Amino acid sequence: MPVASAPVSKAVKAAAPEARLPFEEALKKLETIVEAMEASELPLEQLLARFEEGTRLAQICQAQLAEAEVRVQKLEAGPTGRLELKPLPHEAAELTD
Repeated sequence: MPVASAPVSKAVKAAAPEARLPFEEALKKLETIVEAMEASELPLEQLLARFEEGTRLAQICQAQLAEAEVRVQKLEAGPTGRLELKPLPHEAAELTD
């Protein structure tokens, strides 16, 4: 049974537009920022702007990883013995509405 993608938390949704980025894309942007900061001598303002963007991207990645960890922990054996994803409380409420 395919597992649906993890929902994005309210905190991540409320963040900058990057918050809607897939984890892999946010991580790639973060890596690019780090490489640029390490490889060049940028003016202070540009360094600060990149640092702020990198911090936002790191928070997005951390939130998505935390959500993925919760989903993995909710994985349990179903009646047939196969592993199934148990809906998180907020997902269960959405399904009954």
